[in-house]
Amino acid sequence: MSSAAAATPSPSGRDAACRSTVRRARATSAMVSLGARTLLSPSGVRGAVIEGAWLATHLALYPLGVLSPSERSDPEHRQYGVGHLPPVQRGLLIGDVEAAGTPILLVHGLVDNRSIFTLLRRGLLRRGFGRVHSINYSPLTTDIRTAARRLAEAVEQITGETGYERIHVVGHSLGGLIARYYVQRLDGDQRVHTLVTLGSPHAGTKAAYLLPARLGRQLRPGSDVLAELDEPSPGCRTRFVAYWSDLDQLIVPQRNARLVHPDLSARNELVRRVGHMSLPIDLRVVHGVCTELAQLDVDGSTLQAGVSPLPARRAGTGDGAQRRAASDGPRERSSVLVDHGLDHAR
Repeated sequence: MSSAAAATPSPSGRDAACRSTVRRARATSAMVSLGARTLLSPSGVRGAVIEGAWLATHLALYPLGVLSPSERSDPEHRQYGVGHLPPVQRGLLIGDVEAAGTPILLVHGLVDNRSIFTLLRRGLLRRGFGRVHSINYSPLTTDIRTAARRLAEAVEQITGETGYERIHVVGHSLGGLIARYYVQRLDGDQRVHTLVTLGSPHAGTKAAYLLPARLGRQLRPGSDVLAELDEPSPGCRTRFVAYWSDLDQLIVPQRNARLVHPDLSARNELVRRVGHMSLPIDLRVVHGVCTELAQLDVDGSTLQAGVSPLPARRAGTGDGAQRRAASDGPRERSSVLVDHGLDHAR
């Protein structure tokens, strides 16, 4: 065979390259179209302004997230007594000592660090949670499975230091998907009571076609990693709450940030007019996360009627609607967080 013939791609190779080019072009077109529709609407302009302002602030805080310790907790809450605490913190400690002491681990997204959780962490501490940890993983992470194994090590360290067998995890963007892989594929449900994800691509994102690295391939719809997560997970103990936004620029389509799986107890919260990077600072999200984690009992049920309950683990528990959802298909509940009153509208 001549060198010229060897250098010529085969027909199948050319077809594959053409299909890949077409997919990337479609993904780019979808993102451009989405961006145009978003920015032309009044809510889109408002969301873009907030997103831009937060991005500028976050860039200023980014170095602090790199230089601070790998894990942080508030030592003030380790004092005996509650007289030194403000009323909100005192109320949580008196009402539910276990909820107040359960460790919470914050996991950031791609090319980011723990500084993205500045406001959420402050909100959790003000609510009375005494052990709020955050970790940094490498911004050059290229494999979800490897990152999930490292997350497992961090969780074991936290449970060993605190004496709590189970913790809560809040993950933003890629961090939520890494935590979900840990829960479903690495027996993390034995350690994670509740996993809250903020703008995580549970069903993939077409924006990942613009990322040529292996991580980009794992984040595309239908990838091998996402196929693993779609496999049966019978008996999974972890409860899930997935926040998603109708203005998320990085999750295409935005509904792919919803978590729908027949074996998982998941509730999806739609937050309107919030950009991808603004999810961890949106007051509705911060309030929702703080309230949910403060009102969860050991078995995952909520303690107050005013707090949106998480779905039942299996058919036959909860109300009739939950039983029907459990028997008819994926166990999921959806709600919308509105601007006024922070109410849940179903």
